Amino acid sequence: MIEELLPESVVAVEAFGDQQSQGVSLYPEEERLVARAVDKRRREFTAVRVCARLAMEKLGVPPQAVPTGERGAPTWPQGLTGSMTHCDGYRAAALVRAGDLASLGIDAEPHGPLPSGVFDSIALPAEQDRHRTLRATRPGVHWDRLLFSAKESVYKAWFPLTHAWLDFSEADIELAAAAGSGTRGSFHARLLVPGPLLDGVRLSAFEGRWLIADGLVLTAVTVPHH
Repeated sequence: MIEELLPESVVAVEAFGDQQSQGVSLYPEEERLVARAVDKRRREFTAVRVCARLAMEKLGVPPQAVPTGERGAPTWPQGLTGSMTHCDGYRAAALVRAGDLASLGIDAEPHGPLPSGVFDSIALPAEQDRHRTLRATRPGVHWDRLLFSAKESVYKAWFPLTHAWLDFSEADIELAAAAGSGTRGSFHARLLVPGPLLDGVRLSAFEGRWLIADGLVLTAVTVPHH
């Protein structure tokens, strides 16, 4: 499903459940990261890295370890950039050659309301105003969860370009549904702090897409070269 949100240059591999993690050996640098993890965390960690290895193979790159680096961000093989996500019952990895995209971010969440109090802590006043309108016109979408997922994708695309934190309050996201559809659309993320300098151009916004399917909210941000 996630590939529907991404350009053709991106290879995406997704899995439902943890079947792909069974009998899979982690690389030593990955194993160290989950040596003390509970079984659920270990299965999630392994399954999403199986997705990443399969995506590497599809790009013609030998499968290799995906350790975590600064702030827990995945460290990709030279010449690649990508993103991973997992939630209950779903794992996905998306990879692309660094020459084709500057960065990307993907996120998956259950399509349900956010826990009490979370929305107010992540949404700017303007986002809360738009949320009220969206909820009134399209009540079948959990717009609060969609906004949270979009912010996660924005951060995942932001971090490899800046190696800096981006707070929920530092990007103003406007969600829009596609014409005639209540299950897919796009979003515009206006950066409220100086954006990364990319190919000599200072970015001021990111663009993304979203999809609701099979009980999931999926979002993706891609950052092209300038």
